[in-house]
Amino acid sequence: MRADARRNHERLLAEARAAFAAYGTDASLEDVARRAGVGIGTLYRHFPNRQALMSAVFEDAVGELLARARELLDSPEPCSALVTWLREMVTHAGEYRGLARALMSVSAEPSSALARCSTPIREAGGALLARAQEAGAVRPDVPIGDLLQLTHAIALAADESPGDPDLADRLLRLTLRGLRAPEEGTRPTKG
Repeated sequence: MRADARRNHERLLAEARAAFAAYGTDASLEDVARRAGVGIGTLYRHFPNRQALMSAVFEDAVGELLARARELLDSPEPCSALVTWLREMVTHAGEYRGLARALMSVSAEPSSALARCSTPIREAGGALLARAQEAGAVRPDVPIGDLLQLTHAIALAADESPGDPDLADRLLRLTLRGLRAPEEGTRPTKG
């Protein structure tokens, strides 16, 4: 990439981060381009659509979540490691209004540019979930896709209820209670 193109790219990313943080992921791309000092055509040459721009903006957060998942894989408490990571997912999704909704839609559009962020997150979360399931702390029938959708839904609910700062944590705790494997002797009997 030429030096001027690289500068435009970086300015567009910086302005998109600021716009998404202030106005949500539905922020005007024309405003992003104008604030970056370029035309809308330049924005679309670098990022062919909104999802491509969102993917580029969220790459740093995804990198942090992936690094954190790798750290937590060595935790002696697999269930606590999973819970910690899911809380961090909710926190990251809450940084940009509309991100949770966009991430939820990626499951229906696996070929989208935003799926570039979703696929490694799914793999990292899947590894943490598998450890918790192997330890008997999480029900074996819980798939990572459903767990991530629940996590995004929690972030979306928190996003829609800014007056209740504890909502995300309460919903996450409630969800996690439903994920726990039943203790021996408390499993329902057939009959």
